[in-house]
Amino acid sequence: MSTNLQNLLELNQPALAAFFAQVGEKPSSVKMRAKQTLKWLHQSQVTDFSAMTDIAKGTRETLAAHAEIRDLTVIRDSTASDGTRKWLFDVGSSAVDAVFIPEEGRGTLCISSQAGCALDCAFCSTGKQGFNRNLSTAEIIGQLRYADLTLKADLGIVGRTLDGVQPVTNVVMMGMGEPLANFEAVVPALELMLDDNAYGLSRRRVTVSTSGLVPQIDELAKRSPVALAVSLHAPTDALRDVLVPINKRYPISELLASCNRYLEFAPRDFITFEYVMLDGVNDQMEHAEALIKIARQVPCKLNLIPFNPFPNSEFKKSPREQILAFQRRLSDAGIVTTIRKTRGDDIDAACGQLAGQIKDRTRRTIAIHAARMANTLGEDA
Repeated sequence: MSTNLQNLLELNQPALAAFFAQVGEKPSSVKMRAKQTLKWLHQSQVTDFSAMTDIAKGTRETLAAHAEIRDLTVIRDSTASDGTRKWLFDVGSSAVDAVFIPEEGRGTLCISSQAGCALDCAFCSTGKQGFNRNLSTAEIIGQLRYADLTLKADLGIVGRTLDGVQPVTNVVMMGMGEPLANFEAVVPALELMLDDNAYGLSRRRVTVSTSGLVPQIDELAKRSPVALAVSLHAPTDALRDVLVPINKRYPISELLASCNRYLEFAPRDFITFEYVMLDGVNDQMEHAEALIKIARQVPCKLNLIPFNPFPNSEFKKSPREQILAFQRRLSDAGIVTTIRKTRGDDIDAACGQLAGQIKDRTRRTIAIHAARMANTLGEDA
C-alpha cells in the first residue's frame, strides 16, 4: 500500500472526524462517520473498507482512495506453559514485544511505546541496547488491535461483545520504552483504548508506567488521566541517580509532588510505585525504612519486582527470603505491598526477558537483544 495513504489506525476520534472533513464529508456527518469507522476498525477489526456496510458506498470509495488500514506484521508468536503469550512485532529497522497475561476473570496486555529506550536505567536491558525511535500511535494501538483480534479468534468470538467474553480487560504501558517520552503518540492511543466506540476500557484498567518525567506526568493529568505507575526503584536521590538517571533532572521530591498533583485527576486514589529488588543494592532494611518515609508522602501501593538478570548485567536478584522480609517491614508499616509474580519465563516473556531487537541510533556499543517487560499480576483490577 502507498505510504501517501492515511493509516486510519493512527487517528483517534477527533482526528478521524477532521480527516473526514478534509476528504469532503458533509460537516453534519463527520462525527457520525468517525464513530462508525472507529467501531469497524477497533471493535469489528475489519481490514478493508468494503466491510464497513453501514457506511455509504461513496464514502467507502473515498476512504479507499485516501486511506488504508495498515496492521503490524508479526515476526513471532509464542505461548508459555502458564498461558502467557508473547508477540514480536516488526516495526521496520527494529522489533518490539507485547505480552498477554491471562488470569481468572481478566487478561492483561502489556505493550511497548518505543523501539528501545534512551533513559538508560542501570538495571534495564532495554536501556542497555539503546534507542531507535518512537512508535507511532498506529504501532502502539496496533499491538492491542492485533492481540484483541487474535485472542477473540482463538475463542471463536466474532466482533466485540461487551456482555460476553472479552480477552483483553486491562492494558499496561510497561513494555519497551518510556511512554511519557513519546507523549504525543501515546495520548491518542490511550484515548482509543478508552473510547466507547473503540475498546471502551475504563481509566482504572489502563496503566501508564513512567520513570518519572515530571512535566509529562502533569500534562497526562490534563490530557488523559489513567492509572499511573512510577518506576521508583530507590528510596534516596543518591541511589536513584545511579539506578534511574532521569532522577538527576527530576529528583524524588519533585516526583512525589507531581504524583500528588496527579492524584487530583487519577481514576484511582493511589499511585503504584514499582521497585525492582537488586541484591545488596536497594533491598536492605535501611532502604525499607527510607521507602516507608516516601510512601507516607503519597497515597500509594508498592509492587516489588524480583530482578531477572540479563547478559552482562552487573546486578543479581535479591534472595526470596530478603524480598519477603522487605515486604513484611513495609506491610507492618501499613503500606500495601505486593510481590510481582513471574509469568512466561519459559518463553522469555517475564520481566527483563523479552527479545525485542533494536537497531541502536544512540551510538551505544552494547547489543543485548532483550527488553524490560512488566505485568500487573500484583495490581488491582
